[in-house]
Amino acid sequence: MKKDKVLKIGLPKGSLQESTFKMFRKAGFNVALSSERSYFPSIDDPQIEPILLRAQEMSRYIEDQALDCGITGNDWIMENKSNVVRVTDLIYAKQGLNKVRWVLAVPECSGIKSLKQLSNKRIATELVNVTTDFFRRNKVKVEVEFSWGATEVKVNSGLVDAIVELTETGRSLKANKLIEIATVCESTTQFIANKEAYKNGWKRAKMEEIAILLKGAIAAEEKVGLKMNVKKADLEDVIKLLPALKKPTVSGLSSDGWFAIDTVIDERVVRTLIPGLKRAGAEGIIEYPLNKVIY
Repeated sequence: MKKDKVLKIGLPKGSLQESTFKMFRKAGFNVALSSERSYFPSIDDPQIEPILLRAQEMSRYIEDQALDCGITGNDWIMENKSNVVRVTDLIYAKQGLNKVRWVLAVPECSGIKSLKQLSNKRIATELVNVTTDFFRRNKVKVEVEFSWGATEVKVNSGLVDAIVELTETGRSLKANKLIEIATVCESTTQFIANKEAYKNGWKRAKMEEIAILLKGAIAAEEKVGLKMNVKKADLEDVIKLLPALKKPTVSGLSSDGWFAIDTVIDERVVRTLIPGLKRAGAEGIIEYPLNKVIY
């Protein structure tokens, strides 16, 4: 394989690793690690050379052209002030297909309810540059210090006055008796590239192929397919019940007066929808999982 026909891609190690590997597998790529300590996953595509890196570092190595492209959070692109090409927004996170937020949090018992009350106070966070810019925009002078972790402990023990921490559900903050007083920034998972790699026709096409497949896998994550048979007399009533991406596919069966319906729906509505379809006359209802939905 010629060197210019290999795409060097960074995959995030840590909280996004499991969900990233899952999405790549659903997209059709068999990605695996030989051991938990390995930083070089195997992949069943000789045109892709993956390496595991911390999401916090990813955009720097991509901007410096050590990697052609990679997956990281928009938060770390902003933190590193990286000048990279955003191939696509993937919108998935550790626990779900959602945006995540970096929030400013204080102890419940602190009595602090506004940014102004934090004037001249100490803030701990891993997202130092973004936090500093946030307080500068709001014209509040604070001391922002880098935190290596266990940030919630620092504020509860009185080492700092507030923290800026990543949250997806808010459960960790509540468990540590912290309350949010502001959202510093929102972040989604991004597929990014360095400018030189993106100018290369072959590499750009390869990136766009990967992006299409990954977005299809993510789109399918909370959806299922439904198939069923319906008599002509019941067809209209059944179709009225079906939410779909566009319109359900309806085709005639070999038996006169019968039709097959195939559609894609949100998985969360299946348990209430199927009984209604049955009552409306649908028969032979089959629910099946989806790997990809390409819009």
